[in-house]
Amino acid sequence: MQSSTITAKSMSQIRMTIAGYVAFSFIGYFTIGLSLAVLPIFIHQGLGYSTVIAGVVISIQYITTFLSRGYAGSIVDKRGPKPAVVLGMTGFAVSGVFLFAAYFFKDMPLLSLSILVITRLTTGFAEGLIGASPVNWAIFVVGNEHTAKAISFNGIANYSAIAIGAPLGVILNNHFELGSIGLVIIAVGLAGLFYARSKAAVRKISNTPRQPFIKVLKTITPYGICLALGGLGFGTISTFITLYYAYLNWEGAVLCLSVFSLLFVLGRIFFARSIDTYGGMKTAMTCLAVESIGLLILWLAKDPYLAVIGAGIAGLGFSLVFPALGVEAVRLVPDSNQGAALGGYGLFIDLSLGLTGPLVGGVASQFGLMYIFPFSMCMVVIGLALAVRIYGLRQSSLPLKAI
Repeated sequence: MQSSTITAKSMSQIRMTIAGYVAFSFIGYFTIGLSLAVLPIFIHQGLGYSTVIAGVVISIQYITTFLSRGYAGSIVDKRGPKPAVVLGMTGFAVSGVFLFAAYFFKDMPLLSLSILVITRLTTGFAEGLIGASPVNWAIFVVGNEHTAKAISFNGIANYSAIAIGAPLGVILNNHFELGSIGLVIIAVGLAGLFYARSKAAVRKISNTPRQPFIKVLKTITPYGICLALGGLGFGTISTFITLYYAYLNWEGAVLCLSVFSLLFVLGRIFFARSIDTYGGMKTAMTCLAVESIGLLILWLAKDPYLAVIGAGIAGLGFSLVFPALGVEAVRLVPDSNQGAALGGYGLFIDLSLGLTGPLVGGVASQFGLMYIFPFSMCMVVIGLALAVRIYGLRQSSLPLKAI
């Protein structure tokens, strides 16, 4: 009885410790969520640019996110996570300055759009630096045996931040316009910077020789591709749901983002043990199937209430895709490359979200907005098929290059 009490207390302390580090992810994605539902409308209706341009500008941040992920992983493996987090928080604060400037020059559409491009690139740089650094910081402190828990908590922080940030951004925009969001981002970024500087630096020492990043990336690529295909569903909802609702003359687009994020968080809370119980690949396959069903409902929805249900199911499905595949991918590399592995794995969700804007925006322009969800559903189904293939090869002990 006493042993179980001690164990429960120990697990509670571990959760609190992890939460203290993934709070940086919450801060970062909260600033991202603040402008998420507002910028597409600002670019399309406020500045007068097309939906394709709006999608490209929203997604362009993932270029620098993609490029800075590997850099962040190298910092984590060589110097520890703290320097990467500090630099990331600084980047978010600077992005707020640029966002305020873009609003200030709103009467000069081309200049405003150009500053928004810089804003998104700065945000992407900051996101890349905090993408895997807080979770690595947590893992270094609590141990590798809690990797799945740390990745899951990190995702909860990310999407709960978006769930809170997106509607708050709409409220700020409606009452004080876009400039107020820039000011809030500056304040939140600076708060995160001071918090990061107050935490003790931790560095993991390993005697195992570090592998080149390219080799690490090659090892985790099959899992990353599955993640990227699954991420297209989330990217479509987050980038285009406001335009989709406006096209259908529906109200409450932000509710879709919030319900998606809420079910995502609840999925990670209530099904967190699934990865340890059933394994990463089985969990990922189940989740990708559920996400596909949610996107199917969104496609066929005839009213906004059914669309919200579809978004919620998609969020529930996507909830464990990242940690389930991530645990399997990280196990394939030595401890000395753990930071690079998580950073490299995160590249694929950046790639997915970066392609969502131009890819799904192109589908919308060519065929109409009604086709964006069947397209993204097909991509998720392909991801499911690839996950099944990986699982089959692993069961038969064949190398993944057979894919």
